[in-house]
Amino acid sequence: MEQEYHYPAELLTLLTDAVANLVKSKQNVIDFFRSAGVPSGLLQAWQEKVRQDRDSVYKTAIAQDVLCRLNELGDNGIRARREVVRRVVQWEDFGTAYPDKQMMARGLVASVAKIVNAKDSFTRMDAEREREKKEKRAIFEKEQRAKQAIREQRLKVQQRLGALFAEQDVHKRGKELEGVLNDLFRTHGILVREAFTLRGVKGEGIIEQIDGLIEFEGHLYLVEMKWYKTPIGRPEMSPHLVSIYGRSDVRGLFISASGFAPAAIADVRTALSQKVCVLMDLEEIVHLLDRDLDLKDVLRAKARISETERRPHVRVEELFPL
Repeated sequence: MEQEYHYPAELLTLLTDAVANLVKSKQNVIDFFRSAGVPSGLLQAWQEKVRQDRDSVYKTAIAQDVLCRLNELGDNGIRARREVVRRVVQWEDFGTAYPDKQMMARGLVASVAKIVNAKDSFTRMDAEREREKKEKRAIFEKEQRAKQAIREQRLKVQQRLGALFAEQDVHKRGKELEGVLNDLFRTHGILVREAFTLRGVKGEGIIEQIDGLIEFEGHLYLVEMKWYKTPIGRPEMSPHLVSIYGRSDVRGLFISASGFAPAAIADVRTALSQKVCVLMDLEEIVHLLDRDLDLKDVLRAKARISETERRPHVRVEELFPL
């Protein structure tokens, strides 16, 4: 049925013939419509004609007139129109028809049911398509909101990182850098455990300071972050390598604001025979934020080059050329 549940022309014709042939008398036709909930105002004139001059009235004429006028009621006739169709397609006792009309009545009921079922199928398919469109739209809007949230978070990280370059307090700058980078990891869906210390079991005090730990694509990375005036050399790199060597199945990520000395890079390259290590300049993070690159794509590419080509220090500009 249409959205307004009007009878289309083909269905209107079939319903007219079906109602006229399912019952034997003209009064039966009127009673059929009355039991289906058709307003009495549509039946009253026909009731009078049947009472006064039965022979001048035809069952088909009654059915056609009532159905056409019922169709013109629009939304006010929805319930009755649907009930007429339901009663016709569910008709089972064809003994109510004249014997020579029973086969025709069965065929008409089957034809009505076929049209209604086909229309219902199209309606269901349209409803399913609409449901799928709504679901896809909801998913798209959710993804867009998530992307917008990430953009806003990245912007905040970018602003905080930019402000650190003007910070004169070295200690404060280093601590805030850890927080900024940890928030950057979280923004990109990378699990983070912030800085922690390890103490000796025999009263040795703090024996190891870890700037951070992240989990990325099934691997744990010990993270070291330094903001020095000079490039990171062997003395600064060695504790990081020792921490990595002292743990099974752990990788390393070292982020430096002042670059890396050749000797430190060489030590890390040697360590690649046993451990995957990635070196990253803070400037690279500035670049990836400026270019709206995904931190996970950058880390994935750097880890792959480090592991396959034994190049721990490959800058983002090389991995993702403009």
